[in-house]
Amino acid sequence: MNDYAGFFITWTAYGTWLPGDARGWRKSGAGNQLPRPRLEGWCANNLNSEPVFLRPVDRETVEEAIREHCKIRGWVINAVNARTNHVHVVVQAYEKPQKVRDQLKANCTRRLRIHTDPLICKTTWTRGGDCEVLEDDDALEAAVRYVLEAQD
Repeated sequence: MNDYAGFFITWTAYGTWLPGDARGWRKSGAGNQLPRPRLEGWCANNLNSEPVFLRPVDRETVEEAIREHCKIRGWVINAVNARTNHVHVVVQAYEKPQKVRDQLKANCTRRLRIHTDPLICKTTWTRGGDCEVLEDDDALEAAVRYVLEAQD
């Protein structure tokens, strides 16, 4: 049995939320970070391709792909919200959160590429993403509320 209630997973579209960003950013293994304009500028100057912004059709495709993948895997999806520059998912699964994140990102990319109005870009997502383990039902409920109600 799991010792946690679920996962709150977030990943960003390529080039849209860089290290050093003025909105704040997360560093792997170090959590929330303060803005660092010089770092953000350096990262922006070293992008391999244009930033990716999800169109309404892309956002719908991403959400459908996530729901479908969770159903196939037997994972419980509590909330999903694809935004123009990032994706939030609250999910319950008997897997490592990074494995869940990576499978969801890969399936979303595949679906975006084969759509009748495909997203054409060199790189769709940034590497990795944030995987927060939700320790109890209160944390799960708070994450669902944030994903569904606090995004606009």
